[in-house]
Parts: sequence; C-alpha cells; structure tokens
Amino acid sequence: MAAVLVIGSGGREQALAWKLAQSALVDKVYVAPGNGGSQGVIENVAVGFTDVDGLLGFAQKHKIDFTVVGQEAASEAGVVDAFLAAGLKIFGPTQAAVKIESSKVLSKDLMASENIPTAAYKTFDNADEALEYAKSRPLPVVIKADGLAEGKGVTVCFKTEDIDEAINRTMVEKAFGDSGNNVVVEDFLQGQEVSTHALCDGKTAVIFPTSQDHKQIFDGDKGPNTGGMGVIAPVPWTTPEHLETVKTQVVQPALDGLAKRRAIFTGCLYPGLMIDGDDVSVIEFNARFGDPEAEVYMRLFDGDLYQTLTACAAGRLDPATVTWKPGFAATVVLASGGYPGKYAKGLPVTGIEEAEKQADIVVFHAGTKIEDGQLVTAGGRVLNVTATGETLEQALDKAYAAVKLINFEGMQYRTDIGRR
Repeated sequence: MAAVLVIGSGGREQALAWKLAQSALVDKVYVAPGNGGSQGVIENVAVGFTDVDGLLGFAQKHKIDFTVVGQEAASEAGVVDAFLAAGLKIFGPTQAAVKIESSKVLSKDLMASENIPTAAYKTFDNADEALEYAKSRPLPVVIKADGLAEGKGVTVCFKTEDIDEAINRTMVEKAFGDSGNNVVVEDFLQGQEVSTHALCDGKTAVIFPTSQDHKQIFDGDKGPNTGGMGVIAPVPWTTPEHLETVKTQVVQPALDGLAKRRAIFTGCLYPGLMIDGDDVSVIEFNARFGDPEAEVYMRLFDGDLYQTLTACAAGRLDPATVTWKPGFAATVVLASGGYPGKYAKGLPVTGIEEAEKQADIVVFHAGTKIEDGQLVTAGGRVLNVTATGETLEQALDKAYAAVKLINFEGMQYRTDIGRR
C-alpha cells in the first residue's frame, strides 16, 4: 500500500487527493500544505509548496512512495528536480520544462519556432516600447505578464486607457512582482476559449476531453480575470477533429520543441485554446492540471489515477488506462466578497455537509481552514461545488441547487457557468 504526497493548497489538489485516495493501492494521501477539506485518509502537512528542502525531508522521513505536483510554483522552485536527484518518484515537470508556463515569452517563442498556431505577438522589457507597440495594434489587444501570476496576469484591453493601466500595473507598479519585468503584447483571438489537458510521459501524450473555464469574476464574462470561476466538461460543441488538431498541431509540437531545448516534459500539459469554427489557436500553455478544471476531470476520470500517474512518471503511460465516465461534469466556484481584489478571511462556512447529501455532489475545498474547530474562509476562491449528470443541463442544475445550501458572509459566484 502506497503513501502519496500531493503538493499544493487549492481545489485542484483536493480533487487530485480525493481521486488518488480511491485507489486500492493507496492507503494514505498527504497534502502540503492542503486546506480545510482534508479528512479521513487525506491529511495536511504544514510545509509550503515552494519549500524544496522541507518537502524533500518530509517525503524521505515518511517514506512517501509517490508525489504529485499540483502547484506550478513548486515545479518552478525545483521540487521535481530535487526529488528526482534523491531517487524519489514524482509526477510533474522539471524546472526546465515548466518554463512553457512560467515564461510567457519562452512559450510564445516556442510556439513560433514549432509553427504552433497562436496570436501575432511581440515581447518587451521596456514599458514605453510596450505601450507604443500595443497602441499600434487593433483593439482589443492582450497584455500578459511574462511570469507566474496565479491566473491574473492577463489583461484584455478594449480601450487605449486599458493599455495604459495594464502596462503600468504590470511593468511599473509591479503588481505581479518580477513576473512583470517582461510582457507579451499580442493580438486578440476571436472565438470561444476552451481547454484540454494532456498526460505526457516524455514521449506519449494522451489528450483529455475538452473543458471550458469562466475566468472573469462577473456574469457575462465581465470584470477582472480570476483564477477561474467555474468550468464544464466536456464542451458539447467541440469535435473529435478539434482534439486531433490539438494532439498533432499543438501538444506534440510543443513536446518536440521542449525536447530540442533539452527539457523533456513529463506531467500534465494544459493548453488554453481559442476555437473559431475549425480553427484552433493556442492562447497559452500551462504545465499542470488546471484549477478548477481538475475538479471536473477528477469527477469524470474512470481509471485508477495512482496507477496512471505513476506509469506516466516512469515513462510508461498506457493510453488505455485513461478512460472517462459518460455524461458531463460542472463546477461552480464560491468566492470571497471582493475577490479578485481585497477580501476578508476567517468567516464561518456552513452548509457543505447538507450540499454533499444531494445526488452526485462533491464539494472540493480551496481557500478554507479549520480554526478553533470551525471551518472558515482562508482565500479568494473558497469552495468548488461539483456535480455530474447525464446531460450538461442536469449537471449544472444539480450544482446550482447545492450552491444554494452553502453560505458564508460575502459569498459570490457566477450564475451563468456553462451558458455560453
């Protein structure tokens, strides 16, 4: 029986831990640092996800058989490299491979060199030059911080004033720290934004069904970007031809391009896509499971996640083990009042137990913790209410019915997930 460590603290990590714990080969799952949703065989570890020495020491002391990286910042910090050097089994990309996400500049240059379809772009390390170029492009124009920014480093500018604000906030005020030292300025892609994931063992890639996140905080895709306010899977109107295009023109060229750079990719590659008719373009690459995409994928995954991920990490991924339940899954994110700006913490959360008594409902915690025996809010995105159904409409109806049973002061959520 295996002991597994999941690195991260959000809903994604809770969903991965939940699914790993279902394996007949697993008897203990640790989550570092975890959140208020850990219970039963899932236990929190008070180690930060970028504390390389702390994580390695814990894994060695507790004889962890297998580690799964949830948080991309852990890979960027060198956790995977350290574990591999110590002879420990781990699922996730190395520091070199994670740059496909952690550097938007590198990622766009990789796409250009490998002829991966993407928007026209230029990169800048000077704010005045970035402003001049951005204002020369047709509106809307997109400004992206180069480095990791928790999903908040991208601004779609519909007016000239938006360009001024985005570049000033990113490059001058350093709202995202050093991640804003460089920016990508790119043309706006028309179509609908869709995602998929691909498990990659260094040579083999297996593509997941499509999913669709809802990034903006308010209904109708209004307001600032967030880490994601809700997601559906699969996306009903996408086709097998779309997925074949993703496999042959997006994922495989990306893996080949990284290999040329001596950055063999092992882990979960997650391309964010824009689909317009038959045309598929890449908005960005991520080097881990999405959040909240992981929550719906784990509800639909029909295999033994532990066996699949250990085989993937060992370079022996069998596509036959990546199977899916019929039907649809939906996630509605419950967020703190004020998110993605300033928000209060420590507010009591009620109703989860009642919500999970409803058919086909699982609530994955994100920004929660236990304080004096009470579950309280501890982050911007607090809970992920997930549901499955034979149809997308059924899954959404179940999710929203469960949402109405949960409460915390200031709770906000989108009411139009899956309605595009």
